[in-house]
Amino acid sequence: MECAYWDAGACRSCTWLETPYPDQVTAKQAAVARALEEVPGAADITWLPVRTSAETGFRTRAKMVVGGTTQHPTLGILDADRHGVDLRDCPVMDPALRAAMPGLAHVIRRTGLVPYDVPRRSGELKYVLVTSADDGTLMVRFVLRSRRQLAALRRNLGLLWDLVPTTRVVTANIHPVHEAIIEGPEEIVLTRAATLPMRVGDVVLDPGPRSFSQTNTDVAGDLYRQAARWVDEGGAHSLWDLYCGVGGFALHAARAGVPEVTGVEVSAQAIDSARQAAADLSVVPPVPDGDASATAPAHTTTGSGVARFVAADATEWALGQDAVPDAVVVNPPRRGIGPDLAGWLDHSGVGLVVYSSCNPQSLARDLVAMPHLRPQEARLFDMFPHTTHAEVAVRLTRRD
Repeated sequence: MECAYWDAGACRSCTWLETPYPDQVTAKQAAVARALEEVPGAADITWLPVRTSAETGFRTRAKMVVGGTTQHPTLGILDADRHGVDLRDCPVMDPALRAAMPGLAHVIRRTGLVPYDVPRRSGELKYVLVTSADDGTLMVRFVLRSRRQLAALRRNLGLLWDLVPTTRVVTANIHPVHEAIIEGPEEIVLTRAATLPMRVGDVVLDPGPRSFSQTNTDVAGDLYRQAARWVDEGGAHSLWDLYCGVGGFALHAARAGVPEVTGVEVSAQAIDSARQAAADLSVVPPVPDGDASATAPAHTTTGSGVARFVAADATEWALGQDAVPDAVVVNPPRRGIGPDLAGWLDHSGVGLVVYSSCNPQSLARDLVAMPHLRPQEARLFDMFPHTTHAEVAVRLTRRD
């Protein structure tokens, strides 16, 4: 991949950029296999072909640090001195994101939003977070230090639509503290639409501004399809999708014909999004495989079965249930599922577990803690080309 920012020394985020892509994939596969070496039964894992990615234009979420000045804002990263580096033409971003950047910079100028100066701890606008859907529509989130410039942002929404007409959702996230985190606790939706429907795989998901969605939606679609195939091939009648987010795994399993699906996620907003996607599932046409808020439970009849989504801590919820499903999908954050949930899965009697992990080290630790569940198949999904990041899914079955 050619990158002018890399050539100029302005950005080193894609640490493997100079490594040919086939070699990147081989190295990631080997690194994941090494990480799992101590897992009982690792030597017998059948590794399915790697799901590779496009080398450019694959990122559908951009976290742009705002630097510079109001009249000359930068959208990108900060350098070693904490000054802004403009990366608005970054080639790994989806074309819809790149197309939006000039308009967003102009809105900053016209609105008078003052970029946050990290060394001086002054200014208002910290980040612009942009997500693109498959149809090119966008969710734009302005991360502000306070509400001071919120009125100015509201007044210029018309300008934003004029310059970036694909914008569907606009929010202001209030992040008042000087910390190395992306967003704050308060989200103010400035548009009538509050979610960004996007096709991922065979379903349309409906994430809101604070809901997790995969950065590489093309590859994520095949990750969801793979998990659904494993569950379907296992003959599962019931499935729990723990850490379900906006329901990608659960809804693909329901579409594949699993009659009873339950998704559990701590974020009530994500659960609301999952319920909406489930309600719409029966009218979503199938797509060929690319490589071959209330917290009370709610039931939605899909085209294939019943999907139930619950806003709760995944571990606490699972440990509090009397019944046990036929299969469980877990898709935890980088820290993994931890000893309590791993121990419960190991002794639960669940016959099939699909573990989707963004951290091979925590994955290996959790699999070691589940000796009664042996890994049978695994597959690497390359969500982030040109980096060491590895996403892997493992199918585990219970030992006799």
